[in-house]
Amino acid sequence: MKSLTRLAAALALAAAFSAPALAQTAMKISISVAQNSHQGVAIDTFAREVEKRTGGRYKVQPFYSGSLGGERESIEAVQLGTQELTFSSTGPVPNFVPEARILDIPFLFRDKAHARAVLDGPIGQDMLKAFEPKGFKALAWGENGVRHMTNSKRAVNAPEDLKGLKMRTMENPVHVAAYKGFGIITTPMAFPEVFTALQQGTVDGQENPLSVIMAAKFDQVQKHLSLTGHVYSPCILLMNKANFDKLSAADKQHFLDAAKEAVKANRARVDEDDAKGVAELRSKGMQVVEVDKVKFQSALTPVYAEFEKQFGKANIDKIRNFK
Repeated sequence: MKSLTRLAAALALAAAFSAPALAQTAMKISISVAQNSHQGVAIDTFAREVEKRTGGRYKVQPFYSGSLGGERESIEAVQLGTQELTFSSTGPVPNFVPEARILDIPFLFRDKAHARAVLDGPIGQDMLKAFEPKGFKALAWGENGVRHMTNSKRAVNAPEDLKGLKMRTMENPVHVAAYKGFGIITTPMAFPEVFTALQQGTVDGQENPLSVIMAAKFDQVQKHLSLTGHVYSPCILLMNKANFDKLSAADKQHFLDAAKEAVKANRARVDEDDAKGVAELRSKGMQVVEVDKVKFQSALTPVYAEFEKQFGKANIDKIRNFK
């Protein structure tokens, strides 16, 4: 019996000493939309890849549907270090990193392929570095998608049909300036509040990519969808810089590689949603209008003049003409 007791004690001691090797660091990551979405796929892939690549030493716990707050709150939490990670559209990002504002100019990108090439190339990669002095490690650019307009009042066939519509916008100064140029009554609002605001008629409409419109079930509270494609909306995977800096060189690379896999999955889901989205939303009762985008671009001519003053024509053209 004594020898058994000694063996048990020795095993317990060995387990105690080996425990630190198995110690797991938990981290939180959040999105403001549902798990079954292009952003949900991104953070689920990221969490799985981090755990796999670090042999389970790091466990990333995903939170969905704004359960930790809207995008602006989650970015703030990551900056302060009260939350380790977030995956957010660039909507509220200019409030933290003003250099990113340029990406939200309407009709800046020709299409998704052009936008992805810019973000994955030197322009986008240089911009990621602008996040570091603000307390972030920007791990990768993801994708929210190409934004379209919905409302509950009327079909929007031309820019003049937007005049007087009260629309929720992102908390983004570039978007607000552009939409005022259309004659929209802009109402900046955090995403978790939008469905209720549409349901109650606080606002008439909103604008978002098809992926978001479907994930948020906006078809339940919006009748009209106009395929304006007015803004390409990036996402960004952000980590608290102090947390990133604490990682070993190998683990830093694991997190960056996990972010690349997350972006692949995220963009693939956006492509899938874009391919099926219009048919799906029509089947749910939405009236979908194809618009002449050139008319919408022309309506923003005075606003573009302001953007050129703000950002510099050469900087805008550098992105527009990137091949």
